[in-house]
Amino acid sequence: MAATDLEKASTERPVATSVDPAEVPSAAWGWSGESRRTFQIAGWFVVIALLAMTIGNHQGHVEDYFLVCLAGLMALLLVVDSLTKRIPK
Repeated sequence: MAATDLEKASTERPVATSVDPAEVPSAAWGWSGESRRTFQIAGWFVVIALLAMTIGNHQGHVEDYFLVCLAGLMALLLVVDSLTKRIPK
C-alpha cells in the first residue's frame, strides 16, 4: 500500500548559479568557484616564507639561490595574475 504522508515543501529558495550542479556538486550548496583574493594572500605568504628560509647558518648558498629563484618566479606569477584579472574579457 502506498503511504499517504506528504513531504513538506521546502521553504528555502533555490540557489541561482551559473554552473551546472551535475558538473560541480558544490554548486548545489551555493558555492562554486575560487577566491582569487585568498589565493593571492596565500601566494604572497609563501613568497615571504621562502625568502625567510634564506636566513640561517648555511655553509653554501646553493639553497639560497633556489629559494630566491622560486620566490621570484612565484612573485612574478602573482603579479601577472593580478594584472590579467583587471583586463576585461
